[in-house]
Amino acid sequence: MLSYLFKKIIYALFTLWGVTTVVFFLFNILPGDPARMMLDQNESQEQINAINKKYGFDQPKSKQYLLYLNDLSPISFHSINNNDYSYAKKAKYQGYKIAKIGSTEIMLKAPYLRESFQKNGKTVSSILIQTLPNTILLAVTSIGIALFFGVVLGIISALYKDTWLDKSIAVLSTFGMSIPSFFSAILFAWIFGYLLHSYTHLPMTGSLYEVDNFGNGRYLALKNLVLPSIVLGIRPLAVVIQLMRNSLLDVLSLDYIRTAKAKGLGKIQIIIKHALKNALNPVVTAISGWFASMLAGAVFVEYIFGWNGLGKEIVDALNTLDLPVIMGAVLVIATSFVIITILVDLIYAYLDPRIKIN
Repeated sequence: MLSYLFKKIIYALFTLWGVTTVVFFLFNILPGDPARMMLDQNESQEQINAINKKYGFDQPKSKQYLLYLNDLSPISFHSINNNDYSYAKKAKYQGYKIAKIGSTEIMLKAPYLRESFQKNGKTVSSILIQTLPNTILLAVTSIGIALFFGVVLGIISALYKDTWLDKSIAVLSTFGMSIPSFFSAILFAWIFGYLLHSYTHLPMTGSLYEVDNFGNGRYLALKNLVLPSIVLGIRPLAVVIQLMRNSLLDVLSLDYIRTAKAKGLGKIQIIIKHALKNALNPVVTAISGWFASMLAGAVFVEYIFGWNGLGKEIVDALNTLDLPVIMGAVLVIATSFVIITILVDLIYAYLDPRIKIN
């Protein structure tokens, strides 16, 4: 197990390094001056030159790339003679010195994602910490809805194979899979948040916390979670239904299931005690991929419903060309994909004893 985790961690580091490289060069070859983005289009050239020098924007792209890797790396190198650029200095102050080689200190620190161009020097990490939990809550709720109803409907569909009930569930799942999330979001917000608001009492837009109209601070508004989580869960729900149905039908045709039937066990007992665990393997794989993609795919849903999450933050950053926030958000999403992939491999091996971890 330890050797397997070590190999996965090494692969994960190489993957993240590749993503970091692509993200850096993708956003740094875009037209535009980062200094002007941080200041204003009407600022003087002297102020722009000062910003370029302060943050190293006037350096060759190769050196800027090495500085960026140094900021992101948990083990980083910093000059004692105070020649570091501002980003490197701030990253240095956030860490702990573990060694010293000549005039260079080796620091152990958390990855430093730099500062926002538009939010008065606010760090990207603090911005993402404020918004990421809301997106995770939305994704977990959506996956929970998709997993629960998808497994139940998939079992019903398998038990009543080729009946009108099975065909009806298949039509609904296909319809749900074919509708784009942004269209579903608009449709649900209009129907349940506007037309039927007097019955549902659900708002068209809103985030996890809302500001009290009387100035008494923020309050928790869980009802705002209902519509976006349902919309975001529709597509994975359709996938889970079909995967659960087909996988369960395959498992029910195996020899050990026929042995269980011969012992006189009922359908429900056979499914719960014998078939369900093995039938969940493809479901777990698919749902994990959906969960990771939701961190990136929730952009439209969050923006339409006004949910203050990572997706909405990315859209706002794109509108204002806040490159550090965009780059940091992409790296966080990529890291989530890598971590979830490793966890899925472990869960998959647990569910299927035939799979060996080497």
